[in-house]
Amino acid sequence: ALLPALLLLLLPLAALALAAVLLGLPSYDIPPGVNQPAKLRLVLAVLLSTAALGKILEKTGLCSQITFGRYVRQGRKLGVDPKLFIQDLQFNEVPVRVYQPKATSDGGRRGIIFFHGGGWVFGSLDTYEKVCRYLSRESESVVVSVQYRLAPEHKYPAAYEDCLNATIHFMKNTEHYGVDPACIIVCGDSAGGNLAAAVSQTLAERSDLPKLRAQILIYPGLQALDFNLPSYHQNRGVPLLFRERAAFFALQYLNGHALHMQEVLEGSHIPTDIKLNYRKWVSPDNIPEKFKVRGVKPLRPTDFIAEVYETVKRFCEPNLCPLLAEDAVVQQLPESFILTCEYDVLRDDGLLYKKRLEDNGVRVTWYHLEDGFHGIISLYDYCGFSFPAGKRGLDSVVNFLKSL
Repeated sequence: ALLPALLLLLLPLAALALAAVLLGLPSYDIPPGVNQPAKLRLVLAVLLSTAALGKILEKTGLCSQITFGRYVRQGRKLGVDPKLFIQDLQFNEVPVRVYQPKATSDGGRRGIIFFHGGGWVFGSLDTYEKVCRYLSRESESVVVSVQYRLAPEHKYPAAYEDCLNATIHFMKNTEHYGVDPACIIVCGDSAGGNLAAAVSQTLAERSDLPKLRAQILIYPGLQALDFNLPSYHQNRGVPLLFRERAAFFALQYLNGHALHMQEVLEGSHIPTDIKLNYRKWVSPDNIPEKFKVRGVKPLRPTDFIAEVYETVKRFCEPNLCPLLAEDAVVQQLPESFILTCEYDVLRDDGLLYKKRLEDNGVRVTWYHLEDGFHGIISLYDYCGFSFPAGKRGLDSVVNFLKSL
């Protein structure tokens, strides 16, 4: 009885995966060292099938691929949590979901502002419900999950502004939630890690608000100048984030479309003088040699295209690419936690920021998942699948929170 049911599931997935190839969706590669490769292949088949079906729906005019992707990723409603009070509110007109432990506390709790991932295009409060509940329960902290506006409908800086405004509101009203104003942490994964880093940099220069206690950046995307760092080539076809999709998401957030994606991938979108100026921060030279053993593709020189730069020059703004912030700002940042995954195109963004923080005297706790891939935190318990590396990563965040 199990085999026919499995075939009924896999045949449509296989057909749609084939359609994905025919429709020009990215090819993929699962390295042998990745966590739970067999399970990842099945998750990937579902994702490729979803992408293929979305593209078919878009071509037929029924709905856009992004709209369908959001529908599939929206998550499901969970039941009451016996250990948490959960309520949906608005902070400065930004929708948030607040998770508060029911157990009594001797003093003010930690307050965690959480920004979800999804390439600034996908993701919602429901998508990250399990993750936020886990963080709140296990660390006994108040968690505020922020539903920022999504691209391409809302371009940069909409998501950043929503996250900043929600955070400021929370910092000014901690007493309503039993939170110690001296122990507020910003946290996010992937695009949410980008937003957490940007918010942290902005607040570092504010003297009218309490100082953040820490920032937690989970495989963050922190720059869009160079999509040819070692991790981008080593992991270009590793799910759940392909190299092309990383550029696609950055362009959707910036411009509301992904025109000039090829030029951005090739590096012809940034003038030589600007590249040289930021080379002290964005360079393979700053990445430890042990992360290059899987091979580094030599850069092929590309010609700068001025008209492309005109459309993407805001990539040089730290609120969009926090790795480019000046030292004077980085020096003021709070204690930091950075999680990276070996099989992730964004690995080197995290490594470069770790170096920048440490070079500027900021205390950094770094956790590297040797068998991890992008998005694994969300898959620690996903539709009956469990990825041990995802839980290890999530527990490393909890342990850091408990140390504050």
